[in-house]
Amino acid sequence: MKKTLGYKVNIFLFLLPALFLFVAVLIAPIAMSFYYSLQNWNGLKTPEFIGFQNYVELFTSGSIKFTWALKNALLLALFSTIIQLPFALWLALKLAKGIRGERAFLSIYFMPVLISTVVIGQLWLKIYNPDYGVLNVALRALGLESWCQIWLGDRKIALGAAFVPILWQYVGYHMLLMYAGVKGVPPELREAGMLDGCTDGQLNRYIVIPYIKPILRVSVIFAVTGSLKSFDLIYVLTNGGPVHATEVPSTLMISLLFKRNRYGMGSTIAVMLILLCFFFAIVINAVFRKEKVV
Repeated sequence: MKKTLGYKVNIFLFLLPALFLFVAVLIAPIAMSFYYSLQNWNGLKTPEFIGFQNYVELFTSGSIKFTWALKNALLLALFSTIIQLPFALWLALKLAKGIRGERAFLSIYFMPVLISTVVIGQLWLKIYNPDYGVLNVALRALGLESWCQIWLGDRKIALGAAFVPILWQYVGYHMLLMYAGVKGVPPELREAGMLDGCTDGQLNRYIVIPYIKPILRVSVIFAVTGSLKSFDLIYVLTNGGPVHATEVPSTLMISLLFKRNRYGMGSTIAVMLILLCFFFAIVINAVFRKEKVV
């Protein structure tokens, strides 16, 4: 009994530093954000407790525009799920077949993930520039001058233009996750399918993709939660403009915190993002678990 108790104490002592770090880095900031979300605070004066008034104002005030920003983030999550992930899966399946230059292609497709997001934003600003940008120059060279646009300055198309670099940058990330999963499929499963006369498409549909569903689940969670938290690339490209057309919750939060000095409202958005990420992670896990049972 004493030996068992001592063993448990040793485990607790070894885990204590990691537990302390987890609480200090994650739990404590979340708790502080929730505390300040219940306050009316400008960062300088003494906070004034107002209960859940910030949460009510977040969804009812026309000046905050949180619902618009959330709609943009959910739209990005949708595009990530139906465009980015299928394309990443297609690349992973193609590369995992053992094509020539497989390692080189993996490095090339993953390279945008390694480059700083600020650098990526500056590159796409050059591509979208209405005067000398690659996109408009190419359209003029093809005789399609009527298609030229002020890509990040037109309220109607700025959101789509801002989404393209985000979707492009992280294709390689999801591709690498799925590629590792495809490579981990037991060869005997493939051989059994080939003996039954399965084509490559049937092998992928009935053997490979069902086998890598745990990895697909992780990719979907990362894509959706990453879309909800998107900030840096949109901040560099448009800073939420023009006229809030590309506003997302994170850019709105920064604006409220540092431009309007509404620290309580900024903390409210932070708490909402945490809750939304947890909610979608739970829902996605439940969907994949249900499909597995069926």
